[in-house]
Amino acid sequence: MQPHRPVPPPPRGTAAVPALVALATAVGSTGLAAGGTAGPLLATAMTGSAAAAGLPVAMNLAGQAGAAILISRLASQGRRGPGLAAGFAVGAAGAALVVPAGASGSFPLVLLGSVLLGAANAAVFLARYAAAAVVPPDRRGRALGRVLSATAVGAVVSPVLLGPGAVLAAHAGLVRESGAYLVAIVAFGAAALAFAALSRAGLSGGRPEGAETGGVLRALRSSRAWPAISALALTNFAMVGVMTVAPVHLSAGGDGLTAVGLVVALHVVCMFGPSAVTGALADRFGPVYLIAAGGVFLFGAGVLGAMAGEHDPVVMTLHLVLVGLGWNGGVVGGSALLGATASPGLRTHLEGIGEAAMGLAAVVAAPLAGVVSAIGGYRGLAAGLGVFAAAGLALTCTRARRRPS
Repeated sequence: MQPHRPVPPPPRGTAAVPALVALATAVGSTGLAAGGTAGPLLATAMTGSAAAAGLPVAMNLAGQAGAAILISRLASQGRRGPGLAAGFAVGAAGAALVVPAGASGSFPLVLLGSVLLGAANAAVFLARYAAAAVVPPDRRGRALGRVLSATAVGAVVSPVLLGPGAVLAAHAGLVRESGAYLVAIVAFGAAALAFAALSRAGLSGGRPEGAETGGVLRALRSSRAWPAISALALTNFAMVGVMTVAPVHLSAGGDGLTAVGLVVALHVVCMFGPSAVTGALADRFGPVYLIAAGGVFLFGAGVLGAMAGEHDPVVMTLHLVLVGLGWNGGVVGGSALLGATASPGLRTHLEGIGEAAMGLAAVVAAPLAGVVSAIGGYRGLAAGLGVFAAAGLALTCTRARRRPS
């Protein structure tokens, strides 16, 4: 096995790159509601069954998992900017496919478009590592946290546009639930152009890593990368499981798309908004404590979810706030732990594996949540996910503290 090369210093002239990455990601994240919130609503409207709500989400996340590996492979070759641009472009194409598919009643084409849409999701979340790559190691938590905070701007606007988007789609003779996909076409397309421009401004600087697959597998077995990846996967499993069904549960209580969008927007604020602070906390106190806090929040969310009826908007709102805060702790902490413990020559590969693990966990969670909620109700689903996530993250923290770096 060849020794790892030392990490080259951040390229010169890249001081403004983290801020520009944050801005471009904020624009791109405006399209996130298409896959995460509008997808279940569109599936339910087209099929007439809430059990189908998780299928577009599952396809979206499958596409996200595959695209994360491909984008990270480009990053390892010194082509991080072009990889992110390509992810957003493919996502825009997927949204453009879903719109006519919904109008024609072709659910299989909706699912195909959802797979392509997942590439943009991968680009949104891998962008945090792009910012961290051009700052000193002791500031990586802050850098990725700021990008996630910026993501909140677009991600909050995205569900708020569900209502206006539905009106626009109806005026155009389209299915109302496809309005969010119209927004995604514009948002992802603009982000693709922005990252293509950033590729010429230093984002793709650095030497190719050239790590081999065997080296990645050895790193997963012998370092603290595995607990970090476990934290990312467990956290996303719990959040996606809840949010696959929550919009449908809120709608069943009589809330319109605008009201649903506002509640989801508050949830998204809690997912991304605290990231600048939690990133700094990860740098200051260590990421394991942040992961543990995420587990506590998710457990509390499970307790509230078990109390939430269809006509309890206040309890549902507080429940989704805690889900968002728990996700933030787990993802910011897990990302910081991955960056701190991954071997330098394998870092971008492990970033992709971590993102793919999040996507694959969500692929399982989304359809499972739809089926479980159809059988046992939303309360049982929320309680079970809260307990599972809290227990899993507690075990992950224990393993992270025991495993040598």
